[in-house]
Amino acid sequence: MPVKRFKPTSPGRRFQTVLINTDLSKNRPEKSLTKGIVKSGGRNNAGRVTSRRRGGGHKRLYRFIDFKRDKREIPAKVQTIEYDPNRTARIALLVYQDGEKRYILAPNDLKTGQTIVAGLKVDVKVGNAMPLKNIPEGTQVHNVELKIGKGGQLGRSAGSSIQVMAKEGSYVLLKLPSGEMRKVHNNCFATIGQVGNIDAENISIGKAGRSRWLGRRPKVRGVAMNPIDHPMGGGEGKSSGGRHPCTPWGIPTKGYRTRTRKSSDKYITKRRK
Repeated sequence: MPVKRFKPTSPGRRFQTVLINTDLSKNRPEKSLTKGIVKSGGRNNAGRVTSRRRGGGHKRLYRFIDFKRDKREIPAKVQTIEYDPNRTARIALLVYQDGEKRYILAPNDLKTGQTIVAGLKVDVKVGNAMPLKNIPEGTQVHNVELKIGKGGQLGRSAGSSIQVMAKEGSYVLLKLPSGEMRKVHNNCFATIGQVGNIDAENISIGKAGRSRWLGRRPKVRGVAMNPIDHPMGGGEGKSSGGRHPCTPWGIPTKGYRTRTRKSSDKYITKRRK
């Protein structure tokens, strides 16, 4: 989809860009596959802010996405390609031969009217889902499961693609978008192709108000605060902080490792860093 730029009729328009969505459906989303979202504003069940800079934003409907692709060996026709406010990727509405409807992540080059299927032995075609053991090496996939039957967890954002590198015993070696190399069990399902809406990364928000539409509140620099509010605050004139970057609670940031040891670490053969 091409990126549209505007004439600088105002400071907000000067750098703003949007995607031209000529191929998207203008219909309302499938009502049986949606529900309202109760906004938390970044607060937990006790009302405390646990995730800063969240709040506001436009009202949204959540679309139920079929990440499992567990309706096997039944062909489905792509009825529409739709916008989803909850993710960068586009979604496709499938209508199965038995009449059931489901949303999936729309891969690049998936067209309205196309027929796709999920199963153990299906064609290696964009939109089809199958176990990793049946996918040829070098193929680009997305929506990859980490645990058998849990549903896709890897490669779900716009433009993401994971490459099948090699097969070793009961595991398949994958190259993730970050550069990380990881082993995944060969019975885990994956969908063929790259996630669509590739130009999402080229969008310029352009103005603060557009971030507020997305529910993102302002971020204040620590060095602009007073000493009581932040470890990097205070000082005569403009100071550079005087210490390594940290949170208001003194926890280091920018390069500080926060990942804890996980049982799945043994499946990572090459780190992204």
